[in-house]
Amino acid sequence: MASSKEYLDFIMEQLSGLDGVSRRAMMGEYIIYYKDRIAGGIYDDRLLVKDTKAARELMPEAPAEIPYPGAKAMLLVEDVDDRDFLCRLLSAMYDELPRPKKKK
Repeated sequence: MASSKEYLDFIMEQLSGLDGVSRRAMMGEYIIYYKDRIAGGIYDDRLLVKDTKAARELMPEAPAEIPYPGAKAMLLVEDVDDRDFLCRLLSAMYDELPRPKKKK
């Protein structure tokens, strides 16, 4: 099932207090970037973030979920209504996110 544009718009609005957040459509889903690093994505109208130490510390009970078959598990963000928490989460994760690969 593809994610809805309405859910994407809601999540992007929740993250609007954080500079450097962007998204890219990918096969009916959306990749979420923070300062050009992949932080997570929206899959089947669920916000999933990379499994980092910082994310685990802020969400110790977060279930690990598979965004699509064959992918690594990511952490489900259940409290998407808390705008401050979402911004704190991405900020805390930033240093642990992989840097983008250089284009050849």
